[in-house]
Parts: sequence; structure tokens; C-alpha cells
Amino acid sequence: MDLATIIGLITAFGAIATGFYLEGGTFDSVLLAAPLLIVIGGTLGATTITTSIDTVFQVPTYLRIAAFKKNISFSQTIDHITRLSEKARREGVLGLEVLLKEIANPFFNKAVRLVIDGTEITALRDILETEISYLEERHKRGIEFFQKAGGFAPTMGILGTVLGLIHALGNTSDATVMAGNIASAFIATLWGIGTANLIFLPISDKLRQRNDDEIAHLELIMEGIVALQSGENPRYIRMRLQSFVPPGFRDDEV
Repeated sequence: MDLATIIGLITAFGAIATGFYLEGGTFDSVLLAAPLLIVIGGTLGATTITTSIDTVFQVPTYLRIAAFKKNISFSQTIDHITRLSEKARREGVLGLEVLLKEIANPFFNKAVRLVIDGTEITALRDILETEISYLEERHKRGIEFFQKAGGFAPTMGILGTVLGLIHALGNTSDATVMAGNIASAFIATLWGIGTANLIFLPISDKLRQRNDDEIAHLELIMEGIVALQSGENPRYIRMRLQSFVPPGFRDDEV
């Protein structure tokens, strides 16, 4: 699991749970089935209405993407593109075919195949840009799903609280019981705000970060492959691609 995700979850839930305990709260008082059902079920139902069933089926995949960091090395990709350009400069683009099996990234592999097939530069860029655009659109569905869930959850919490208050105020014969019911009613608001700000919205932002990193990586590959197809000097290609890497992480050896 991504280290930032682990630290964030432990810090957030730990701080809230510790503060609640220090205030004298007990955890069995907030783990009530009715508020959880209203908030979680209502939020997922409302969010499902706004999207497609295919997106809902992809939720486990989105959670996995958010929890586990994909290994993306810009420096290694730059090194790989530089070696490919050097080989293409010596042997021609057809010489790259023997190296295809070493390229695991599907987008990278497809880009090199297009070069080997002699795809014209403008068409090559158009194809790769379209591929990136559709990938970004697919990622956007997951980002928006959890973002919408983060918007619905607090509202569902308020709805649960209102329902609880209706029940509590409908029975005023015993003041002690009524006070307990009123306190329980606000548990729904707690879960609504908590799940939105500790689960749904953080997952949405994490998915957005994953998307930004992957798109930047694919754009680096595209620029490198287009430059390779143009027959540019490998040293120049390497220097150009270094602009995708933050200054403190660049390998300036060329």
C-alpha cells in the first residue's frame, strides 16, 4: 500500500478516535447500524444514479489504484527512450523490433510499433494523443464517482439525523429516553461528514494524483517517440525529456 495513504489513514482516524475517547465517548455509541445504513447505502445509491453501472463495477479497481502506488520511473523511461533512439540512429527504426519484448508498458510498446510500421509523424502524434485522451476520460469517471459520493454523504447524514429526530420527538413521555434518542440521531451526521472527508474525497484526490502522474509519464513517452521518429539526436532527446522530471531528481548525464 502507498505509504502516504497508510500514514494519512492512521493519523486521521487515530486523532479523531483519540480525541473522542478523551472527551469520554465510547465507540459502541457511534457504531449503530441504522445511521451507517442510511449514510453508506444512501450515498452509494445516489452516486450510482449519477453514473453508469459499468463505473460502479469498477469501484474495486479504483480503490486498488488509490491504495497501491503504480511504479512509474521517469528516469528509467528516459534512459529507455534514449537507448532506442541510439539504436534507431545506428540501424534504422526496423532495428527496434527486437527490443519490443523488453517494453512492458502497453502505451510505450504501441508507440514503438507505430514507429516501426513507418507511421508519419503527424499521424503518430494524433494517435498517441487520442490514446492519452481516452485514458484520461476513463480515469475521470473514477475521480468523479468518489467526488460525488463525498458530496452526497454529508447530506445523507443530515437526512439520517432528521429521521432520528422525528423518531425521538415522537416519543416525549420519557425525557431520558428522548435525550438518548436525540443523541443517537446525530450519529448519522457524524458518519456522513466523516466518510466524506476521511474516505470519499481523499480517494477522489488520490485518484486524481495517480491520473496526473500517469498522464505526465505517457506524455513523456509520446514526446520521446515522436522525437525518435523525427530522427533527432539522442542526446538532444534526453535533454528535452528531462524537462518532465523535477530539477532535484534529474539525471543530467548525457
